[in-house]
Amino acid sequence: MKKIDKLILDAFIGPFLVTFFVVVFILLNINMLKYFDDIIGKGLDALVLGQLFFYFGIFTVPTAMPLAVLLSSLIAFGNLGEHFELTAIKSAGISLVRILRPIFFFVLILTAAAFYANNNLVPKAALEAYSLLYDIKQKKPALELREGTFYRGIDNLSIKVNKKFPEDEQALKGVIVYDHRKNDGNKEVTIADSGRMYTILNERYLKFELFNGYNYIEGASNGREVTGGKTRADNESMSRSKFSKTQVVFDLSSFQLQTTDKKWFQGNRIMRNLTELRTDMDSLHREILNQQLNHYVSKPNHFIFYLRKDSVIYPKEVIEYREYRDSVARTTRASQSLVGGSSVKRTETVRTDTTRAKKEIVERFKGLTNKAKAKQEAIAKKPDVLPKDGIKKTGSFDSVKLAKLDSIFALTPSRDVLQGAGNTARQIKSQVSNSNGSIDTYEKELITFRIQWHKIIASSLACVAMFLIGAPVGAIIKKGGLGVPVLVSILFFIVYYVLTMQGEKVAKQGVIPVWVGVWIADVILFAIGLVFLRQARVDARLFDSDFYAVALEKAKRWLAERKQPRVKTA
Repeated sequence: MKKIDKLILDAFIGPFLVTFFVVVFILLNINMLKYFDDIIGKGLDALVLGQLFFYFGIFTVPTAMPLAVLLSSLIAFGNLGEHFELTAIKSAGISLVRILRPIFFFVLILTAAAFYANNNLVPKAALEAYSLLYDIKQKKPALELREGTFYRGIDNLSIKVNKKFPEDEQALKGVIVYDHRKNDGNKEVTIADSGRMYTILNERYLKFELFNGYNYIEGASNGREVTGGKTRADNESMSRSKFSKTQVVFDLSSFQLQTTDKKWFQGNRIMRNLTELRTDMDSLHREILNQQLNHYVSKPNHFIFYLRKDSVIYPKEVIEYREYRDSVARTTRASQSLVGGSSVKRTETVRTDTTRAKKEIVERFKGLTNKAKAKQEAIAKKPDVLPKDGIKKTGSFDSVKLAKLDSIFALTPSRDVLQGAGNTARQIKSQVSNSNGSIDTYEKELITFRIQWHKIIASSLACVAMFLIGAPVGAIIKKGGLGVPVLVSILFFIVYYVLTMQGEKVAKQGVIPVWVGVWIADVILFAIGLVFLRQARVDARLFDSDFYAVALEKAKRWLAERKQPRVKTA
């Protein structure tokens, strides 16, 4: 490695590491603010919170990496230009492209790392983060009794404390406990003058030590409660027992953090890599074709008489899917009937049975066609001879049957017939609407998965586009530090973010292709970066006020010359 390459890399790697962790920290705080209300007050330990922050930190890598590359390249080349190091290198005959080359290769390595993180680390981190966040949302708030109010956080219990003592958190004054575990109303009440409250057995149980109180139990009398008989209100009894000290233990298992099986979250698109997304897209595409094929196949059932024999032209992809599904079904049936043989013999037998089945279908179709042709020729050659009854035979129907059929069609339809036809039409409309609704749902999900598939690659290559913007702009403005570079990076990041969001939104609506909506931000920024690179190679002063003042003066001079009258020469 040459000294100039080492100099350029040292100027870039330091700001990149700092800006990357700063951007991750900022984006992490922005994401966690959305779930602030779900986390606070749940009594979570530091390990659970650390896991949650770690997973969401990995989840922010696809967004943080391009922004960190943009900001660090601006700072690095701004510092080189501000300290005239860039000018000294150019004066030695080294072009700007040669200066950018070591960092460009380093950015390519970062792009590969970003792609690996997007395809492997981010889906796993998203699965862990959102499953843990779901468990946290389901967890009850931490046990906290307030003075003068009933606490109903424990299942089937209502607890009221009149006074708590700051110097002793376990001490209580004036305790009332309503026990509703029998689902029989407020029939068990415990009142105590004072008490102590604390958790035992790794905070799984809540223990009350109550002093100087009474326990009231209201229940049925005359043995009716045992037999299940109904009692009148005036026959119920009430018992009261006095105690100087008693202990009550309540289960707090519902306050523990329960772990949900992660398989319920794996279907989300952000938790899938490229291979899994491709499999999901193929499955959704087959579901769409299956819905369309079922719609075409069920067409004869919709039309009992009218247009029953009308031919329907199947789309090409539906025909291909029907052949694929039929071949898979035949292969599955053949393989199931050959259980126990070797794999090679089973494969050869399946192929033989499939070929034999195709031949049998073709021969059977030819036989039916020949029989139909022969029957039509026999009917055509048959002479028109009136039988003894004087009724002429016409094909498979005689004239009497035809006349009867015509008379049936000539009848005015009754109310029941019209009502039945209307019900059939409504049923067909409902089936078609349900089929179209299912197809629309599958198509929207397919578009969503395609967007995520392209997004994994596009967000990684955004590092290259951001570098092509940051390095030339930093060389042009010649300002280091965190002032101008931060403002410029925020501006371009907003442009990138808006283009990405709008492109995905329009692609989800089906207005533009998915790849256009996802890649439009990278393409536009890449073009802007090439423009800035060209301007930096010629030492353009795009961010100097003198440059625009000179350009404005030239424009005024040109307009003044245009206004002067031209002198005609003889």
